[in-house]
Amino acid sequence: MNKRILITGGAGFIGSHLCARLLSENNEVICLDNYFTGSKSNIMGLLRNPKFELVRHDIINPYNIEVDEIYNLACPASPVHYQYNPIKTIKTSVMGAINMLGLSKRLNAKVLQASTSEVYGDPHVHPQEEHYWGHVNPVGIRSCYDEGKRCAETLFMDYHRQNRVRIKIIRIFNTYGPNMNPCDGRVVSNFIVQALKGENITIYGDGSQTRSFQYVDDLIEGMIRTMNTDDSFTGPVNLGNPDEFSMLELAEKVIALTESKSKIVYLPLPSDDPKQRQPDISLAKEKLDWSPKIKLDEGLLKTIEYFRNSL
Repeated sequence: MNKRILITGGAGFIGSHLCARLLSENNEVICLDNYFTGSKSNIMGLLRNPKFELVRHDIINPYNIEVDEIYNLACPASPVHYQYNPIKTIKTSVMGAINMLGLSKRLNAKVLQASTSEVYGDPHVHPQEEHYWGHVNPVGIRSCYDEGKRCAETLFMDYHRQNRVRIKIIRIFNTYGPNMNPCDGRVVSNFIVQALKGENITIYGDGSQTRSFQYVDDLIEGMIRTMNTDDSFTGPVNLGNPDEFSMLELAEKVIALTESKSKIVYLPLPSDDPKQRQPDISLAKEKLDWSPKIKLDEGLLKTIEYFRNSL
């Protein structure tokens, strides 16, 4: 059955891919965005589709509409953006969650919260499982994002327990692909842009810190599978690629794949930067029959091609 679906943050990197995928399945899609980090260019190709609607709105303010499902993706997700206006960041996570949960309660619509691996902070458990509570600094420069997302998860669970709202919570690990903002400060986009421009590739710390990178198409598949589970499964569920790479390994891969002459330089590690990040996806395999399919080299080549054509 075709559905009417609201996507907050729909003009962002991940949101734009989700809009396109849901439209391809013949759903009606309402894309809500205030363009703080999202871009109209990401969804320009969708505007000709009569089932696509674009609304400029900030979810800090209530929004009323009739829909079957809500994907709540709205929030700046890279340090350079969420630290630019930290109060705005935490208001987006907390007040935005309250507004979308209130809408879902009124409509009896399913609502999915795009949470983050940042809820685990700088983890003492490796890899990270969903029952791990995390190791998060509540007063650091990343706290507006980390604690905002943690509070949003709390709100989702309490609306579910108290008001029987039909919720889903996903925890997104590092994701990359076309439509990334070249100035978002994320490691994949940073390395690719620097390599394509022939600039020095900047690694923070000694390069030994690790991340796990999933291609955006894999994430979108996991998001939709989570939304389509029955109401007994709320999550949270990790969505990420368990293949782990150091920052130095990633930089060397990008230099090789772009055939760049860039040199690697080292800068001081930012405050509260996690040393390890790797998802345990056992729950996603069990409940969603999901695991990533796209290997890092394949995904990087697609992302490099996107940036090569857009810079």
